[in-house]
Amino acid sequence: MTEVDRLFEAARAAQARAYAPYSRFRVGAAVITPAGTVFAGCNVENAAYPVGTCAEAGAISAMVAAGETRISAILVLGDGEALVTPCGACRQRIREFAAPDAPVHVAGPGGLRRSFTLEELLPSSFGPDNLAPR
Repeated sequence: MTEVDRLFEAARAAQARAYAPYSRFRVGAAVITPAGTVFAGCNVENAAYPVGTCAEAGAISAMVAAGETRISAILVLGDGEALVTPCGACRQRIREFAAPDAPVHVAGPGGLRRSFTLEELLPSSFGPDNLAPR
């Protein structure tokens, strides 16, 4: 099973558990660490819309809770015909733990649709290296 296949399966399982009673737009995400460990998350909506949580944030939280701090690649899975790329806030969250050349895979129900690098989605980003001591 390829890395993308592993990420897709984890994201699909998480997407099935998404809590999206308002939008009905279920999203799953999965990250893989350099050690090959996969962590998944799903979107969790709230009646107060800005309080919801993105799938990417859930996957990153699971990774950090397990003691990992590096993302090698991420896959985001959403329904519909349009590409479901990470929102701006999630792009910044991913940047905290991933290098600019990290793959960001975007999938739909049928599988992988497109792959980007994080740099393509968040060019000239501000990250941890900007705050490194000089």
